[in-house]
Amino acid sequence: MKKSFIVLLFLFSVLIVRADEGKWLLSLLNKNIATMQDMGCKLSAEDIYSINHSSLKDAIVGLGTEEQPFQCFCTGEIISEQGLMLTNHHCGLPYVQKHSTLEHNYLNDGFWARNFQEELTNPGLTASILEGIEDVSELVNRYLNDNMSEKERGQTIESIQQQIVEQVTRGTNLSAQVQSMFNGNQFFLFVYKIYRDVRLVGVPPQSIGKFGGESDNWVWPRHTGDFSMFRIYTNPEGEPASYSPKNIPLRPKHSLPISLKGVQKNDFTMILGFPGMTNRFLTSYGLRSVMDDNAVVYNVGKEKLRIMKEGMDKDPKTKIQYAAKYATSANAWKYVDAQNKAVEKLQLIHEKEQLEKDFTEWVHADPQREALYGHVLDWIRMGIEKTKDFSRVQQYAINALLQGGEATAFAYRASDLLAELCNTPRRDKKYAKTLSTLKEASHDFFNDFNGDVDANLTASMLKLYATEVEPAMYPDIIEWINQKYKGNFERFGQDLKKNSMFMDEVKFNKFIEHPDAIKLENDLCYRIAISLSALFDKLAAVPSDSYEMISKGSRLLVKGMLLQHSEKMWAPDANFTIRLTYGKVCGYVPRDGVYYDYYTTLSGVFEKENSLDGEYEVPDKLKDLYLAKDFAPYGKENINVCFITNNDITGGNSGSPVINGDGELVGVAFDGNYEAMSGDLNFEENLQRCISLDIRYVLFIIDKFARAHNLIQEMKIVA
Repeated sequence: MKKSFIVLLFLFSVLIVRADEGKWLLSLLNKNIATMQDMGCKLSAEDIYSINHSSLKDAIVGLGTEEQPFQCFCTGEIISEQGLMLTNHHCGLPYVQKHSTLEHNYLNDGFWARNFQEELTNPGLTASILEGIEDVSELVNRYLNDNMSEKERGQTIESIQQQIVEQVTRGTNLSAQVQSMFNGNQFFLFVYKIYRDVRLVGVPPQSIGKFGGESDNWVWPRHTGDFSMFRIYTNPEGEPASYSPKNIPLRPKHSLPISLKGVQKNDFTMILGFPGMTNRFLTSYGLRSVMDDNAVVYNVGKEKLRIMKEGMDKDPKTKIQYAAKYATSANAWKYVDAQNKAVEKLQLIHEKEQLEKDFTEWVHADPQREALYGHVLDWIRMGIEKTKDFSRVQQYAINALLQGGEATAFAYRASDLLAELCNTPRRDKKYAKTLSTLKEASHDFFNDFNGDVDANLTASMLKLYATEVEPAMYPDIIEWINQKYKGNFERFGQDLKKNSMFMDEVKFNKFIEHPDAIKLENDLCYRIAISLSALFDKLAAVPSDSYEMISKGSRLLVKGMLLQHSEKMWAPDANFTIRLTYGKVCGYVPRDGVYYDYYTTLSGVFEKENSLDGEYEVPDKLKDLYLAKDFAPYGKENINVCFITNNDITGGNSGSPVINGDGELVGVAFDGNYEAMSGDLNFEENLQRCISLDIRYVLFIIDKFARAHNLIQEMKIVA
């Protein structure tokens, strides 16, 4: 393979690495396209990204929510001329769960719409499609100077960003954001159309879509049919619109043709998607801080999962309600544990320290560089040291208290509205609006809520916080529990379940119809929320100069590194904006004496099958198809299920299309591998792999298993 001069995205790397590393901006692909073509790409940069004609970018979808449309939690791809979209099973899971009941358990049974009328609406789900990207660094930097504090700089940048977005979107149906790159040294404008009518079309049962469960999560070899299907709708004029029965399927500028050729070792692949956050521009001090935070998340997550699993095992309805919540928590819990282990095993802190030494030597070799960059590492180190204790408390406050019991979080979010309702005369117009908002929030919240589970969670998380955090940083509620309940958090949890209106939809709705300020103030859940508010105010009092040192030091450090290696090609950290990564299909060596091949087959599903373990159950219909060898045209004697590549992906890339050199869809990315969970902090060329679902297995499940021939017929499938 031809090698190119690309600097490792790890903050201080000076190594030359293969071109499959990097999350590249689409508008700058002219710098990469020659290398991509040498590796097997037959497309031009214009074929991939163009604002003048249809291109691959027009088939790539960022999945978000009405509240945070730009913070895409997953990626999807358009695979038909009628707006049919493919993504991961775990991306669609929260919406499948919301539609599931004991009578219609789509989690267990799957769901397939046989026509447009049967497709299910998903209020709040958004689909963003890129219109264009523009470098606006010169415009933004025009208003910045070196005499500004980081706070002043941030306020100025925010103001300029707002002006740019307003100018671009005024009088249009476009949405836009300006995102900083390279720690605030460059700025790019991203313009999208955001579609707000996205309907569920199909999903396999979780025995296929989640085969292997949490045991196989982040693990290769993998045999998971991790996909779901949605459809994007527009108004009759083809523009974004909220749900209406008059809406029509999107007519996309481009949809991906689907290849039946499959993949072979060393085949070129590229992935377009919306990767979340990477932190490859961290110092050794920052890396230690991340590991400390991870330890807190792991400690909290372990207890949260135990309590949720207890409740789910007791009741089928609770199992449906908490399916997505449990999966999300388990995913994060396993991730932080694996990341810390990988950092230690790969000795990343030592590597960063060596690279920091190289940077320091480069700085000291020139008086002008010394003046500009001589203190940046010290600033970062001192800032992190000053905030270390606050950071640990903050992580426990957020993960254990604010994100522990859901009722507490609901009370925290609704506290201002509830206080306002209690203090507003009924005849005031504001009263009716506040009441309506609270009714809507109540309906959304209690739809997937179990008071028993949540009360247990809240009590357990308060107890954990009290155990792990110094008393000086206790919220008032813990002191109150220690006094009134003698530190018996379990008994407090029982009273919370029995008495708080936030634990019961009927009680809550009755209260907002007849609000009472005294009753509100005495509600146990509300008391927790108010106590948390005071705690976060206290945590916010950490000396601002600490964050000033970290922010300024990090920005100047990256600026210096770009200058130090100005001959290199750099890709910025992922930040939920659309990117492209390219690489090849390949296996890897996870440890001494072991080699993992690049693909798995359906035979492996039956090797793992265990009817006594809910994670490895296999549907009878899939068994029948396997025994009958009924695979054509998607396979012959067997059928491939998953494959791996060395593409550089992270969270948010879930559901991204894996595209071959001809621009055809060959797979759906859904995971990374356990051995390289430090990948968000440093790309591990020999270890990091992207786990993807073979598109032929997707078609096989849709066609042979679900017999959803209506969906097969609208795709463009090429041999």
